[in-house]
Amino acid sequence: MSHVQGREVWLWLATFLVAVAGLVYELIAATASSFLLGDSIRQFSFVIGIFLFAMGAGAWLSRFAGDSVRGFVTTQIALGVIGGFLAPAIFAAYAWGEGIAVPLYGGLVAIGVLSGMEIPLIARVLKEIGAPEFRFENVLTADYIGALVASLAFPLLIIPYLGLMTASLAFGALNLGVAGISLWLFRAQVGRALWVGWAVVLAVTLTGLVLAERAVSVTHAALFQDDVILSRATPYQQITVTRFRDRTRLFLDYAIQFDTRDEHRYHEALVHPAMAQVARRQDILILGGGDGMAAREVLRWNPQAVTLVDLDPAMTDLFRTHPDLSALNDGALADPRVTVVNRDAWTFVEADPATYDVIILDLPDPKNLSLSRLYSAEFYALLVERLNAGGAIVTQAGSPLYARQAFWSVVATLEAARNPLVPEEGLSVTPYHTYVPSFGLWGFAMASHAAFADRPLSLPDGTRYLTPATWPQLRVFDPDTARIPAEVNTIQSHPLPRYYADGWETWFD
Repeated sequence: MSHVQGREVWLWLATFLVAVAGLVYELIAATASSFLLGDSIRQFSFVIGIFLFAMGAGAWLSRFAGDSVRGFVTTQIALGVIGGFLAPAIFAAYAWGEGIAVPLYGGLVAIGVLSGMEIPLIARVLKEIGAPEFRFENVLTADYIGALVASLAFPLLIIPYLGLMTASLAFGALNLGVAGISLWLFRAQVGRALWVGWAVVLAVTLTGLVLAERAVSVTHAALFQDDVILSRATPYQQITVTRFRDRTRLFLDYAIQFDTRDEHRYHEALVHPAMAQVARRQDILILGGGDGMAAREVLRWNPQAVTLVDLDPAMTDLFRTHPDLSALNDGALADPRVTVVNRDAWTFVEADPATYDVIILDLPDPKNLSLSRLYSAEFYALLVERLNAGGAIVTQAGSPLYARQAFWSVVATLEAARNPLVPEEGLSVTPYHTYVPSFGLWGFAMASHAAFADRPLSLPDGTRYLTPATWPQLRVFDPDTARIPAEVNTIQSHPLPRYYADGWETWFD
């Protein structure tokens, strides 16, 4: 292979590698902002738009690089620094700063500009070395193949095995590796200053990579009050479990899901009113609730079969097999009566021919369109088809205080669902609420084909909070939480995420 051919092969490979790194940085920014700021659809949309705009600016700016080789090597060194430390900077700003806007969007713009410069500079170098039959579309082909590989590897390999912090630094090192090989192949055209700059940045990045796990621990210590006993990134979410003495907390995407000091108040309120009202409680469906706490409460009623559907297998595996975590749900997920299905709730309900006596929705808050569809009139219509006569559907519905209009939108949406037993009427819906210290005032909505008789609840042994005497109180709403007008949530209109965001921002922004 001639000297020119060797350089040409390297530049095609470099195009592929830098494309992989560039898209990984974009996905890291979008994922981190979704974890920390919520509303994944909004964050991914913002990140993609800003990144593409910055790439366009970078492509235009590449014309001002007088020496194409020096320009390409310099962009790789800069990407090694900015891209490599993107995730550490974002999480450090979140843990110790006032916000993540500067490292997130500043880093994203810089990475986009540098990434936009890469392809034009590589194309110029290929022309300058006299690559035979040079065609610009071939460069783009290598670039697009790299983007495909990155998009597939990110959820399947990078997040599960590296995590955001380590992945950021690892791909920073990849850019620096591209810079180092390019420096060697084109050593006659570059000066000592670039070699020194590259060596310094490489040393810093490799040091960061070695210390990445320690950095994660330090950041977690700042983000969470208690000791982090488990942290796992999955293709779906960031799972974090903390502990202080006998107190355990679960965080998903850095938002609290339960605290063992008060989770019984939430799960007893979610499960037992519906279970107590129905005449038959043999076949139960739980959507969400991968921690097994709702299943634990359901099993107090000695049902015949419980089907639990949760999207993330890592979540259900942890709470089935981890000794400390499975103890929190009394081994519910390992109970032979419980069948765990790791699947999207909508696709499961759509395909599942079974019917159920009680359907319990322990789903995340409807903070984005993906989650909002599971609170839509269309989804509730599917659930009603799976509900036995005399059965009940119950869902957590957010806070009637902090997100008041969102709560009443969930109620209105359930009421609008078609009632197959009385087609000219909707479902009968009972809204209620309880106080959970970790969340504040929290609401639920229970729906059935016909109104249940107003009688004291007959509860199983072992409840720590709910009693027959407290049930009537949970259905009383104060003037500042009482019903207000709210639109029905559909997959065409989706007013629910807007209500949710507006409510929480009013209280906490």
